[in-house]
Amino acid sequence: MMDFQQNAEADEKSPDRIDAVIVGAGFAGLYMLHRLREQHISVRVIEAGSGIGGTWFWNRYPGARCDIESMEYSYSFSDELRQEWHWTDLYASQPEILRYLNYVADKFNLRRDIQLETRVIAATFDDDLERWKIQTDRGDRLSAKFCIMATGCLSVPKFPNIKGLDSFKGNLYHTGRWPHEDVRFTGCRVAIIGTGSSGIQSIPVIAEQATHVFVFQQTPNFSIPSRNMPLKQEYERWWKSNYVEHRRRMRESPIGMLIPGKRNWSAFSVTPEERQKEYEVQWQIGGYKFICSFNDIMINKESNDTAADFVRAKIRTVIKDPAVVEALLPYHYPFGAKRLCVDTHYFETFNRDNVTLVDLRNG
Repeated sequence: MMDFQQNAEADEKSPDRIDAVIVGAGFAGLYMLHRLREQHISVRVIEAGSGIGGTWFWNRYPGARCDIESMEYSYSFSDELRQEWHWTDLYASQPEILRYLNYVADKFNLRRDIQLETRVIAATFDDDLERWKIQTDRGDRLSAKFCIMATGCLSVPKFPNIKGLDSFKGNLYHTGRWPHEDVRFTGCRVAIIGTGSSGIQSIPVIAEQATHVFVFQQTPNFSIPSRNMPLKQEYERWWKSNYVEHRRRMRESPIGMLIPGKRNWSAFSVTPEERQKEYEVQWQIGGYKFICSFNDIMINKESNDTAADFVRAKIRTVIKDPAVVEALLPYHYPFGAKRLCVDTHYFETFNRDNVTLVDLRNG
């Protein structure tokens, strides 16, 4: 390998000189590789994992599933790809999304430009050469015109700073670094720390296996039922026959998803009874799009309060224990101010005899 301290002429002759380096082989990295190749740009993708997939390679915890509909959470650059791939569920599971990404990598012959089990440890821009000098933990030294970070926002797991964690004698797992082999909790007492999206997805599944589950919650979250189901063939046909139009509407929607109808009404442009009826309709449909029931939920506090009150009322109808209900109700931030969660029987899980909620705000 040539040393980057050598002069520009030597750098021109370096065998590691390429047009672009992409860091990360998840959804964004794979797509960028494909697009740059189409423009005849030489590319190398550097990926830390032993396989492609990014978020969906690392996050293999029980219940891991996308909270955006499968037909929307997929590539749009190839009509052939979108017509020939068939999703199983309305909301795809982690294993299926990973299969999809591997299918894409094979279909478009992407693997030959992907270097696995490698981390970028330095990237410095040389003003004189107008090139990036990139170094990996395997000793690679690359010179590139472009350095594209496709690392996403979930590439570094956050471990809790808990006293004694390093001396814990039991099995310790993190949802963002879940083992590739199957983990069974039968006969185990399990503590789950955190009730964000991954906690909300994994808690119901783990509770079905474990002897007892203790859920440690700092901040309660708003969550909408997904109403997940096998993807209906007629829905898939409708989607694929109108694909270009659906994608156009997604690009123009406030949340980047396909919103049914124009949704051009305010929460206070209708009567309270009509508003409750609309919320009920969207609740029964389920999913993240509930946040677009009215067009001013995210810009008007009074409108936001009506949505928050509706969701809290729904949570109250599910959970039997009044003390548990109050602990799970989110009050201290607006509805949608934090990423809205989508669940499958999350709140119902707290009615199980083998599940205990530990509210960290009270002690």
